[in-house]
Amino acid sequence: MSTNAEAVSTWSRSDTLYRYGQLLLLVVAAGSIYAVAYLRQVYQDPMMGALALNQVQLGYLYSILGASFLVCYLPSGWLADRISPRYLISFSLLGTGVLAMCYATLPPFHVLLLIFGGFGVTTGLTFWAPLIKRVKTIARKQDQGRFFGLLDGGRGLIEAPLATVALLIFMHLKNDQNASDPEAFKAVIHVYAYVCLTLGVVFALIRDPRRDDRSDIEPHRKTNLWADLKLLAGIRELWLVAAIVFCGYHFFWSTYSFSNYLGAGGVGLGMATAALITTVKLWTRPVGGIGGGWLGDRFSNLRVLTIAMCLAALGMFCLVLLPKFAAGGVLAGLVIFIGTVTYAIRGLYWAILDVCPIPARVEGLAIGIISVLGYLPDAFIPLINGWIIQTYPGLFGYQIYYSYIATVGVMGVIAALALNKRIAKRKAA
Repeated sequence: MSTNAEAVSTWSRSDTLYRYGQLLLLVVAAGSIYAVAYLRQVYQDPMMGALALNQVQLGYLYSILGASFLVCYLPSGWLADRISPRYLISFSLLGTGVLAMCYATLPPFHVLLLIFGGFGVTTGLTFWAPLIKRVKTIARKQDQGRFFGLLDGGRGLIEAPLATVALLIFMHLKNDQNASDPEAFKAVIHVYAYVCLTLGVVFALIRDPRRDDRSDIEPHRKTNLWADLKLLAGIRELWLVAAIVFCGYHFFWSTYSFSNYLGAGGVGLGMATAALITTVKLWTRPVGGIGGGWLGDRFSNLRVLTIAMCLAALGMFCLVLLPKFAAGGVLAGLVIFIGTVTYAIRGLYWAILDVCPIPARVEGLAIGIISVLGYLPDAFIPLINGWIIQTYPGLFGYQIYYSYIATVGVMGVIAALALNKRIAKRKAA
C-alpha cells in the first residue's frame, strides 16, 4: 500500500517538474523574442536619431508591425491546432534573429517597413497562439492564473536582465568618444539578435523528455473552418474576453511612451535618466505578472483583473493631472506603479479564457480570434500616438494621449464587470 502511495507521489512530483520545466522554456522564448521589435520603450530618442525617423515615421513602423500581427493572429491559431509548438517557436526565434541582424545595419525607412512587417510574422503567425495554447495545455484548471502570471512575470525576469545588459553596453559606448550614438544603438540590437538566434537553435535541438511534442495537438480530422468560426461566434463570453484584452492592451501600449514622456515629453528628466527609470519598470514585470497570477488563483482571476484595470486607469489620469503639481520623482514612481499594475493585467487576461465554454479542439482558433480583436490597438495606437505628439509636442500632447488611454481602460473595467455578471448567471442556472 505504501509502495503505491510512494509511486503516486513520485509521479506527481515528476509531472509537476515536467509542467514547470515546459513553462520555463516558454518563458525564456517569450521574454527574448519581442524585445528587439519594441526597443522604443527604452531607446525611443536614440532609435529615432540613429534611423533618422520623425514621430510620424515611427508611428508608421509600429502600425505596420501591428497590421502584420492582425493578419497573422487568426492563421496562427489555426497552425497551433495542427503543428507542434516547439517547431513553430524555433522558427520564430531564428527568423526574428535574422531580421534583427538586418535591423542592426540601420537601413533606410522603406527597408525598415519590411523588417517590422517581418517581425509581425515571426512573433505573430508562428509564435503567439502556439505559446498561449501550450501554456493553457500544461496548466491544470486550478493553476491557470499562476501559469499565465508566471508566463508574463517570467518574461520580465528574462527581459529585465537583457535590457540591463543592453543598457550598460549602450551607456558605455555612448560615453566613449570614439563611438557614435548610432553605433551604441546598433550594439543594443545585436544583443537581442544573438540571444534570439541562440534560443532558436536550442529549441530546434531539444527533445521533449516524454516524447509527446504533439501532446496538445488534436488528431488529424476533417474540420470545417467556417463551422468552427460560427461555433465560436456564438460564445458571448469570448467576445467579452476580447473586449477586456483590447482595453487592457491600451495600458501596455502606453508604457512604450514612458521614456519619451519623462525625457523629451515635458517632464525633463533627461534621456539617460528616463531610460534608467523605464528599465527599472521592466524589473517590476515579475512582481506584477507573478503577483497578479497568484492573487488571481487565490481570490478570482477576473476580480483581481478588474481591480488592476481600475488602478491602471486611475494612474493614467494621475499622469495627466499631476505634472504641474508633482516633482519628476513622483511621476517616475507613478510610471513604475502603472507598469507593475499593467503587467498584472497582462498576466491575467489570458487566464480568464478558462471561463469560456470553448471546445479543446478549437482553442487555438479561439485564441486567434481574441488576439485579432484584442491586439487591434497594435495597428492604430502608433498612428494616434505619433500624430498627437507631432501635432501637440511636449507635455500637452502626452496629456491628450494618456487621457484617451485612461478612458478606454474604464471601458475595459465595464467589460470585466459584464463578464463577471454573465458568469454568475451561468453558475446560478
